[in-house]
Amino acid sequence: MTQKELKILKQYIRQSREQWLEEFTTYLRFPSVSTQPEHQDQVQACAEWLADHCEKIGLRTRLVTTHGHPLVLATTRSSWTRPTKPHFLIYGHYDVQPAEPLELWKHPPFEPHRTRKAIYARGASDNKGQHFVHLKAIETFLQTGTELPCEITFLIEGEEEIGSPSFPEALQKLRNELACDAIVASDTSMPEPGTPAITYALRGVTALEVTFHGPSRDLHSGIFGGCIDNPAMALCQTLAQLRDPEGRITIPGFYDDVVPLSPKERRLLRRIPFNAKELVEFLGVPRLFGEKGYTPWEQRTARPTLEINGLTSGYQGEGTKTIIPAWARAKLSMRLVPNQKARKIQNLVARHLRKLAPKTVRVEITPGHGAEPYYLSPDSLWIATAAQALRAAFQKEPVLLREGGSIPIVPQLHSVLRVPVLLIGLAAPDDNAHSPNEKFDLRHFDAGVRLGLFLWPALSEIAQQSKSSPRRPKK
Repeated sequence: MTQKELKILKQYIRQSREQWLEEFTTYLRFPSVSTQPEHQDQVQACAEWLADHCEKIGLRTRLVTTHGHPLVLATTRSSWTRPTKPHFLIYGHYDVQPAEPLELWKHPPFEPHRTRKAIYARGASDNKGQHFVHLKAIETFLQTGTELPCEITFLIEGEEEIGSPSFPEALQKLRNELACDAIVASDTSMPEPGTPAITYALRGVTALEVTFHGPSRDLHSGIFGGCIDNPAMALCQTLAQLRDPEGRITIPGFYDDVVPLSPKERRLLRRIPFNAKELVEFLGVPRLFGEKGYTPWEQRTARPTLEINGLTSGYQGEGTKTIIPAWARAKLSMRLVPNQKARKIQNLVARHLRKLAPKTVRVEITPGHGAEPYYLSPDSLWIATAAQALRAAFQKEPVLLREGGSIPIVPQLHSVLRVPVLLIGLAAPDDNAHSPNEKFDLRHFDAGVRLGLFLWPALSEIAQQSKSSPRRPKK
């Protein structure tokens, strides 16, 4: 890109900013809450508004019907045939979390409130703002007549907040149209405001529910206590054996497939801004706890875990009811790291629970959901190129990080389309995703738009090089 072209693009961005913020405000007004049936019409209306907006800025757009909420597919391509230029896919989602509890919002969640520094509304950062800035960057190219060195397709779904149940089938049907060189997904975060980041790894997840059944009914603890086992006590004693005092999971085979952190990765993670004392205060705990031998950041992003998410049994009302409960139940989840497999870990945990359970109870295990971990080598040329673009857009050195959460759609995209997924987060830790008073920092709005001016030319060059060379970039 010439300096003259860059000047034209930046001028268009400056001139359009106020209009874009008005458009963003309109987008945020839709209560596109995918999990609540009463909002289904608004989810549909949001998808239709987004598709219409994409058409207006110059993209070829269509709504893709699914068993649930529609996908918005918008592209710079003149047809859906295979492009001759490099092709990149941008993933996002227009559905949002429920806004409750409403009383904790300073302003109504679907009446966007703008300050000098941010826009407050449900969905502002998760995820409307993060993909909206990519749309504005592409609009900048299209509306100034500046040639894009690549083709761009937006794939924006409406079910991410409920686990994307319709997405896998739709992805399989669209896989030929979506064939691309790489995918950019901005649905992650930065370690602190103003510090750009690329997430190169996500933990996977698997879950199960275990129930210990004892007597056929709740029993009088005075009459029967002492001659039969209490399923609540038995369950607690069993669960306590799943972790040792140093935070290590004791299930045989649990760590067999874990890829150790390399010295380089540990150095990368140490660069991430982190203050243990501030984290303790923020979380309201007496002190941190985690697997011995790892830093808190490594523990929460790069090591596998086993957590009790819920534990219930017996009488929960006011006062005392002296019973031996008929059953006790726990919900467990395990966060996974490369190269662990969700189904394998679920089976290992279930098998070990059955082995540890006393013969005095009957064990029932119900499998839960699962998602695989994702990993893109931090040495990848794709990551180095994206980092260079982030540096130009934010005027600050980016960091590479792992995230402890799971985004099930990312390994699915990678598995089906067989290309790297670049996770470029534009949300700040204090943007309150999933919480009251969600916001999107306007500094990140502006930098996110600027990012497109540098990112697409740079990635296009890498894609062209890989096609002309027998050696492809590392994935």
